Amino acid sequence: MSHNHAHGHGHGHHHHPAPGDNGRAFAIAIGLNTAFVAIEFVYGFIANSTALMADAGHNLSDVLGLGLAWGAALLTKSAPTRRFTYGLRGTTILAALANALLLMVACGAIAWEAAHRFAHPEPVAGTTVSIVAFIGVLINGFSAWLFVAGSKDDINVRGAYQHMAADAALSLGVVISGLVIIYTGWTWLDPAVSLVLVVVIVVGTWSLLKESIQMVLAGVPASVDATGVTGFLAAQPGVTEVHDVHIWAMSTTETALTAHLVMPAGYPGDAAIDDVIRHLREDFAIHHCTLQVEQGTTQHGSCSLHDGLEAHAHHDHDHDHDHDHDHDHKHGHGAHSHAH
Repeated sequence: MSHNHAHGHGHGHHHHPAPGDNGRAFAIAIGLNTAFVAIEFVYGFIANSTALMADAGHNLSDVLGLGLAWGAALLTKSAPTRRFTYGLRGTTILAALANALLLMVACGAIAWEAAHRFAHPEPVAGTTVSIVAFIGVLINGFSAWLFVAGSKDDINVRGAYQHMAADAALSLGVVISGLVIIYTGWTWLDPAVSLVLVVVIVVGTWSLLKESIQMVLAGVPASVDATGVTGFLAAQPGVTEVHDVHIWAMSTTETALTAHLVMPAGYPGDAAIDDVIRHLREDFAIHHCTLQVEQGTTQHGSCSLHDGLEAHAHHDHDHDHDHDHDHDHKHGHGAHSHAH
């Protein structure tokens, strides 16, 4: 028996800006931050401030991260080839992961430096540090603002935004600690503020790291309701079964789906399939669909991944059933004892 395959593309979904729309923001942010890294390092050396030089190193890692994110965004425009049939859209996922890892490494370096300064406090030129750090607040705050709009739907851009926001927070902490040190002489405050900011940045970066790892491992994107998608397909006229459903991220803004639909009456026609694909695009943000229609007249070799998923779901169901049974048994036994 032959199979019918339907393919659908939806590249114009209005909730997802096209990759590369943030090119100007990347160019401005990279230019401003590259200049600031040089200024911050020079003045940190002049003021004998390890805090400023460490912050300059962190800003340098962010410039590299911005370069990765921008390069990946540009690569998404590359046309598919016989080798890379999706083009190079996946580089945005790798860039998001790299940005998250860079932030974590930078936080580790800052925490290490802070611990060292607790043990070996050094005099800080508070005025110079505060002025230079305040410039950093302005530059990084403006850079973060450039990415606000694009960060809502693209974790690659969100990674750039979190980099800039983290830098602004770090610089603000340095400003405050510098001013307090000028008037109180509390040199321990500088590393203390650094450690607090590290915790804040790590907490904020964790979701980016987790989501990008899920995408690298071809997990269902957090923005997609997999159960809802399967339910929608199963509810279509003529569909008696849905199996081998796979949903994964092609890039940080585009999602793909493949699924088998059992339709005993046969292929419903292009118009019906086009309508299903349109709903998947508009209601579930799935941009590339491949649907295989089967009549269910033979026992097809099922996908091994599907078998594993079914076994996992069956195991979870049995576990929940056993747990509920034990809970009811213990509850009933307790009520029985209480009655006596």
